[in-house]
Amino acid sequence: MDGRVLPVLVGPTGHPPKTYRIPVPDAAGGPPTVLVYRRVPRGHTRRLGLQQGWKYAYDPTGKAGGRLKWPWSKPETPTPDERRDDADG
Repeated sequence: MDGRVLPVLVGPTGHPPKTYRIPVPDAAGGPPTVLVYRRVPRGHTRRLGLQQGWKYAYDPTGKAGGRLKWPWSKPETPTPDERRDDADG
């Protein structure tokens, strides 16, 4: 990034947010680009398999993914571009 340090707010359980969005200003003055990072486990211990912490991994798709997935929810419908790619084979 550009070297700035952004504060990470933690929830009531002490965990950081699952997704972190960083707005990057456009050099030409256009709308900012939003980079999306997702929280992933840093690693696990060998002996007990306990989680060692969190790190953020870049998500190139940049989808929000903030919708809860309940068993009774309808599946997400693909966008027209995704449907066209599937039809092309």
